[in-house]
Amino acid sequence: MTPLAFEALYQAEWQELEELLDRVLKRTTAKFKEPLRGERIAALYRRACEHLALARARSYPAHLLDRLERLTADAHQVIYQQRDFGAAALWRIVSRDFPRAVRANYAYVWLATALFAIPMVAVGLLVYFQPNLILAVVDGEQAAQFEQMYSRSGGAIGRVRDAGDDWTMFGFYIRNNIGVAFQCFASGIAAGVLSIFMIAYNGALAGAVAGYLTERGLAETFFSFVVTHAAFELTAIVLAGAAGLKLGHSLLAPGRRTRRQSLVHAASECVVLLYGITAMLIVAAAFEAFWSSSAWVPNAVKYGVAAVCWTVVLAYFARQGRDGG
Repeated sequence: MTPLAFEALYQAEWQELEELLDRVLKRTTAKFKEPLRGERIAALYRRACEHLALARARSYPAHLLDRLERLTADAHQVIYQQRDFGAAALWRIVSRDFPRAVRANYAYVWLATALFAIPMVAVGLLVYFQPNLILAVVDGEQAAQFEQMYSRSGGAIGRVRDAGDDWTMFGFYIRNNIGVAFQCFASGIAAGVLSIFMIAYNGALAGAVAGYLTERGLAETFFSFVVTHAAFELTAIVLAGAAGLKLGHSLLAPGRRTRRQSLVHAASECVVLLYGITAMLIVAAAFEAFWSSSAWVPNAVKYGVAAVCWTVVLAYFARQGRDGG
């Protein structure tokens, strides 16, 4: 069946459902003699879902898919009384939508992981064996500052002596982490090329700092500092990079959509990812400001808490939101 014939066959049903939804959602001021019937909306909604599945399977044009997706989304909201705000919506994102979105985009996630991890390990080893190479990534003043930050001479690890208190650093870490993640995501607009660069650069920077401080004999304080909040921070940065790669791919391979339509569609699918990434970075900032920097906490305790955090994060993305879970 051609798309035109398909649309002509079911146009009347879609139009009826649109009119009923307009009345429920108060998008029209017209007067109607017949009362609203919930069972009719439910029946038309089920039919529209079937039509959407058929249209996707047959690769019908983007405008047809967009109309059916919008129609079924509005009907789903009306029938199940779901809103885009409130504690219930937040819980739905955390307990179901976010981990499902990560699994649905596993190809981008694995690619972003490789783009981050390979430069991190490679540059880390190079700088460990040739410490002067740190100057190819940061300047001499920054390298000296890193040594100061991770020495045991200060009262707090991971910050310079004139840094503010824990709450000040908490705000700083939120701004810094979200800034890095936003760069990895938003740079996908350049066909994904800048996202690739940003992911690899941040991986290389992390590896260079780790390799340099390890060679300087500061591995104990450095790794005990980063190991806990890295479960949330590094994972979130990789996911932000994956979302950027998705944007870039939508421009390079738009399929039956125009590039603009493809980009808008990909961006809308990334919204849930961005919500979850932001939450993870806030959690990471809290650990970094109030836990990781605490010199009085034994390293063994930090590694134990880190093991729990990494296990929870990996299990969350692997299992949370599946049917029955």
